[in-house]
Amino acid sequence: MTDKKIAGLERNVFFTGLVSFFMDFSSEMIYPLVPIFLSSVLGVNKSVIGLIEGIAESTASLLKVFSGWFSDRIGKRKIFMLAGYGISTLSRPLIALSALWGHVLVFRFIDRFGKGIRGAPRDAIIAESTPTKDLGRSFGFHRGMDTLGAVAGPAVAFILLSFFTGNYRLVFWLSMIPGMIAVMVIVFFIRERGQGVKGQSSKDSDTMTLGRSDTDTSSPPRAFDWRFKAFVAIATLFAIGNSSDVFLILKATDTGIKETQIPILYLSFNFIYALTSMPAGILSDRIGRKRIMLAGFILFGFIYWGFANASEQKHIWGLFLLYGVFMGLTEGIQKAYLGTIIPEKFKATGYGIYNTFTGLALFPASVAGGWLWDKYGPHATFYYGTITALFSATLFLTVFGLDKLKQKRS
Repeated sequence: MTDKKIAGLERNVFFTGLVSFFMDFSSEMIYPLVPIFLSSVLGVNKSVIGLIEGIAESTASLLKVFSGWFSDRIGKRKIFMLAGYGISTLSRPLIALSALWGHVLVFRFIDRFGKGIRGAPRDAIIAESTPTKDLGRSFGFHRGMDTLGAVAGPAVAFILLSFFTGNYRLVFWLSMIPGMIAVMVIVFFIRERGQGVKGQSSKDSDTMTLGRSDTDTSSPPRAFDWRFKAFVAIATLFAIGNSSDVFLILKATDTGIKETQIPILYLSFNFIYALTSMPAGILSDRIGRKRIMLAGFILFGFIYWGFANASEQKHIWGLFLLYGVFMGLTEGIQKAYLGTIIPEKFKATGYGIYNTFTGLALFPASVAGGWLWDKYGPHATFYYGTITALFSATLFLTVFGLDKLKQKRS
């Protein structure tokens, strides 16, 4: 017997989206304020900010492949989601009480530690609950809900800071409330589900063409075909140039945007991200996911070129909105595409590998971004991202374009 759908979506997909809404509500009350808190309250330089972001993101990423593998091993998803979201919520007092940048580093590490535990099992439960032909829609919905939380979070932070000017710590304490709601949704509404909702999309030539059955007993490294490995490699290369978003925020303040306006700027970016995620996912189900992803890579390159040359506040506002479009074109769709080429038996492991490699790349990306900023100026940080993005797009087109030609000939 199948679960009754909610709003046209599978039950687990709907409630997983709700969980992500509340957790991002919590996280994004904090995240856009962290670089400002570090620089203006604790007085640290850009290199240290990049180091904090790099260590937090990449070290925690090591957990993603382990949690995915262990989730597949025991056949459970919910317990990993509960632990991951719970740990992130309980980390909030650490930043609220921070007096040194080292305290912020510990907070960021524990928060990302929780993300490392929950990410792959959560993505697996979405993929297993959705027919293959609708993966773009489901992951687009999830990213949209996640990002709506990222709209609500900065909006509430802006309101709070308008009444309590400069009181970042109050915002950090109150961010626990939506985090606790996310944990409660997992406890009462997420259901464990057996592996493997089948169904092939006619719009994506890579769908389920692994040459192995779902009962394959291969070890994880041998179970994944070359498309998975090539895509993870390209996504990792792209991530090496995609430094932390804190540099976008710092660029905004450098052009004269007031600190009190930063939550609204970040809210606007996330609002566009939320609006584009599900339509982009549905479009990818119809015309093919690779086309949408390629467009996203190219768009990113031009956006970072724009940040390198931006000199007025209106440029920053426009670029943040375009950055929201880029996120809508890539985040959910990449995971939807992976859902078509990861063997059913290794769903969480595959997502864990992808998340680990792209997450680890954030360390060199953020450290390089901070070093380039301090050494040569902000334009160097963004030109670096432009070059790696366009190179990744070229490599993606070469590898997967040739793959398409080979399929036509056969």
